[in-house]
Amino acid sequence: MAKPKKVILGVTGSIAAYKSADIVRRLGERGFAVWVAMTKDAEHFISPLTLSSLACKEVYRDTFEADAWKMPHIALAQEADIFLIAPATAAIIGKLAHGIADNLLTCIALATQAKVVIAPAMNTQMYQHRIVQENCARLKALGVYFINPLKGKLACGTTGEGHIADVDTIVDMVVGLVGQD
Repeated sequence: MAKPKKVILGVTGSIAAYKSADIVRRLGERGFAVWVAMTKDAEHFISPLTLSSLACKEVYRDTFEADAWKMPHIALAQEADIFLIAPATAAIIGKLAHGIADNLLTCIALATQAKVVIAPAMNTQMYQHRIVQENCARLKALGVYFINPLKGKLACGTTGEGHIADVDTIVDMVVGLVGQD
């Protein structure tokens, strides 16, 4: 039997973080091994325990974990077949576009040789802002894959572009980029 492909799922501080639980579950159903790394802001929207239970693995939350000799950002970056950030906030997109590595997710992104996939989720005005669009374009030019957000009802009560892509679309993109099943 083939060894399962390894997905590092980065979860950021967006209300859409609740969808990360379904992403973990669906990737697992497709035969992927999933490790979760989340920002501190993501913990306001979904608990590490939920994601750990679904992934059947420890959730990484800090660059400086208890076993610091393992350097989780390097170990995870080297193990990954693909690094998926879903949801991705404007903040994480901006940091990556400018090489800022000030948390676990940004350190993994800069240290990995794996394909990086970003699924943005944010308010329409934020997503369409010129700076955010320039940051997305910069990352695309560097080879980062994007799964465009949908037009839909947003947490702020408005309707517009910025709703995270459907979970099936996200999972299908991962499968298409690295295979599995």
